[in-house]
Amino acid sequence: MTKKELISIALEASKNAYAPYSNYRVGCALLFQNGEIVTGCNVENASYGLTMCAERTALFNAVSQGYDLAAAKMLAIAADASTLVSPCGACRQVFVELLAMDLPVIMGNSEKYIETTVGKLMPLSFTGENL
Repeated sequence: MTKKELISIALEASKNAYAPYSNYRVGCALLFQNGEIVTGCNVENASYGLTMCAERTALFNAVSQGYDLAAAKMLAIAADASTLVSPCGACRQVFVELLAMDLPVIMGNSEKYIETTVGKLMPLSFTGENL
């Protein structure tokens, strides 16, 4: 699977978003080494703090479905927007908790994408080792 194909799957997932307040629909696709993909989309709430981002939705879906997150191969986040989407701080913290620090993270839209890693998104992160 190419990065562009995974971005396309994330864009398709964004169509399921519930975003009546921002109209900013985000999708996420988590690719596993066996080729399986788990997706998520953002779900907004009038009480903004209760909104769930696409990234956390995908990761929590994977956990609830019994996937081994150590077998994750790549994560793509996409929105049908002119700018590239970037995960919020809460999502970055969840990445650090659940994913490998060297996992590729692709952030894009229908035109372009950039690649980074979990560790680069969240340097000097707080983990269970800090407790």
